[in-house]
Amino acid sequence: MTSRSLPVASGVRSGGHGPAAQRRRRALVAYVFALPFLVSFAVFMVYPLLSSLAMSFTDFRSTDIPNPFAVGFVGFEQYVALFQNPQFVRSLLNTFYFVGVGIPLTMAVALALALALNNGITRFRAAFRVGFYAPVVTSIVAVAVVWRFILQPDGLLNVVLGAFGITGPDWLNDPNWSMPAMIMLAVWRNMGTLMIIFLAGLQGIPGDVLEAASVDGAGAWNRFLRITLPMLRPTLLLGAVLLSVGFLQFFEEPFVMTKGGPLDSTLSISYFVFNQFGFGNYGVASAASYVLFVAIALLSIVQFRAFRTKD
Repeated sequence: MTSRSLPVASGVRSGGHGPAAQRRRRALVAYVFALPFLVSFAVFMVYPLLSSLAMSFTDFRSTDIPNPFAVGFVGFEQYVALFQNPQFVRSLLNTFYFVGVGIPLTMAVALALALALNNGITRFRAAFRVGFYAPVVTSIVAVAVVWRFILQPDGLLNVVLGAFGITGPDWLNDPNWSMPAMIMLAVWRNMGTLMIIFLAGLQGIPGDVLEAASVDGAGAWNRFLRITLPMLRPTLLLGAVLLSVGFLQFFEEPFVMTKGGPLDSTLSISYFVFNQFGFGNYGVASAASYVLFVAIALLSIVQFRAFRTKD
């Protein structure tokens, strides 16, 4: 009686050469190539993030570095103490002031420039793009030095205001005007990036839609409100989120120009974190960092809801 071999299932071959085995080999090769990045990401990103989160629930200080296991766990007391710290509360209010005024102003100026470049200015358009984008790629130290001269009592800005009969303040040494000075600098420095983004969004709006609205009798303002802005929502969302992440972490401007003064009027959350690390209060600094993280996340959620498209 002769033996009859069993039929081989479709797609399965002996020796591990079937499609499933090939997929496993390709996945293994992909993981091998990705392994150096995964290891570096875990060591330099995930581990520090988790360590700082754990540190925020302790009273860890620089003096505890030789004996880290003696650090005490304080739970949420560190966060409660933060909001009872007048300096931190001031830095929180300063940051919200900077964000609440700076972001809408930057977006408005950038959108106005993008509209001008898209509609009105045709000659030398590339030169205008480069000129407005130049502050973005310029060193913040060089920018701060120039603006310190501009904002001096006898600086360029007050000279221009004096030509119109206005006596300018001592911008960087007056607590009432130091934060507006920071906002002016931030708007000037960041409007170039948004201008390029908004210009790309404007050029993606179909021209026939605007022409049809114009033929139907819609004026320029109505076309802007009812066609341009709604179709620009995804671009506006991108710009708002990018600005929020940067503005909530603003640090370089006060660090270079005012050192957080005068009278903590330009002290930001990031600057507060920097100072606490310098004082050796690592637990306090970590807790403040995560307060900033939560603020960025909440503001991003609000912006996604505000600018979401109605599909």
